[in-house]
Amino acid sequence: MPANLGSTLLPCAVGVIILIGLIFLYNAVKVVPEYQRLVVFRLGRCIGEKGPGLVLLIPIIDRAVRVDLREQVREIPHQTSITKDNAPISIDFLWYYKVLNPSESVLQVGNFEAAAQGMATTTLRSVIGGILLDGVLSEREHINNMLRTKLDEVTERWGVKVTNVEIREIIPPREVQESMNRQLSAERNRRALVTESTGTREAAINVADGEKQAAILRAEGEKQGNILRAEGERQAQLLRAEGFGSALERINTAGVTLDQRTMTLQYFDTLNRIGASPSTKYIFPLEFTGMLANFTRGRDGGGTQP
Repeated sequence: MPANLGSTLLPCAVGVIILIGLIFLYNAVKVVPEYQRLVVFRLGRCIGEKGPGLVLLIPIIDRAVRVDLREQVREIPHQTSITKDNAPISIDFLWYYKVLNPSESVLQVGNFEAAAQGMATTTLRSVIGGILLDGVLSEREHINNMLRTKLDEVTERWGVKVTNVEIREIIPPREVQESMNRQLSAERNRRALVTESTGTREAAINVADGEKQAAILRAEGEKQGNILRAEGERQAQLLRAEGFGSALERINTAGVTLDQRTMTLQYFDTLNRIGASPSTKYIFPLEFTGMLANFTRGRDGGGTQP
């Protein structure tokens, strides 16, 4: 019986030893990523930071606290603050931080995130309390910078750097929202009227400019037309004068060769054409008898001539 008991206890003892060894290795060997550090306490005293990579600790004696070095973001839920002109306003924002000194972030504050969140809410109320409501609604960037500066002044002693603060939403009182909506509507109406009047003015200017250009073009066209007509009339008059001159010259040339008898016959022919008209006419030329005498004399002279 004792032999059986010894053979039974031996595997159990080996198993216990292996288990203790595994627990020892688990607590003694730590793999630290690049973005983390281990703040090691040996018998309660901080001996510094370890990592990244493989870190060996003494079980039971050493205790390690992991600290993340990456930039973190935390949300501050809606906080009701009172502005400088006693208007209640609800604001929520995001704040970004990064641990620069892992040891200080562990040694200087018990719960960093809770402490930072409480500090952020009190800082927000302090900043908003010194700004008028209109400034809160229109100066977000200024408020962001003030919050970041004040938070960074506090968290600096904790080895933490506040990198950025962004206000996400501002909810003014209902009365202020209604007033803002009316103001926005009035501003939109004003812009619409300004845009409409500007368009009307530009259209009138364009129409007037077009009429001016058209009048100028019409006047220029009339001027050119008058010049061309005057030039044409001048050329026509010159041509008519040349034609009259040529005709008169030919008439004179022909008249030199005509005798008195030929002229008298032409005169009679003209009187015949006038008498053929249906209207009643009595024409007695002053030189009629003289012309007959010339005509008869010419015929007698022609009859007696050999």
